[in-house]
Amino acid sequence: QVHLVESGGGLVQAGGSLRLSCSASGFTFSSYGMGWFRQAPGKEREFVAAASRGGTITYSTDVKGRFTISRDNAKNTVYLQMNGLKPEDTAAYYCAADRQTYGKTWNPRGEYDYWGQGTQVTVSS
Repeated sequence: QVHLVESGGGLVQAGGSLRLSCSASGFTFSSYGMGWFRQAPGKEREFVAAASRGGTITYSTDVKGRFTISRDNAKNTVYLQMNGLKPEDTAAYYCAADRQTYGKTWNPRGEYDYWGQGTQVTVSS
């Protein structure tokens, strides 16, 4: 059974930092691209960052330079280090896993196979 469990969310002041973790189980983590998405109240879910199976990193323009995604295949965990947080970063953050097919270009902003339950990040001004 697949599980993606996010942790590390919370309340932080603007300019502060948080580190989100997503622990995965039930699938071959190293074969999957891993992504972070977020959804603010009243808004659609949006892409934040992704790390491919091979380590290629992609960021949204909103977070590039402030957030860092990383993955530890030995621990089946993906992280999102968030620095310089802004009130507009307030959202529920979700990690997701997407199986990558050999020989096929992966779209980090595309459809994902598995999703976590999310962790809330609130940034106060």
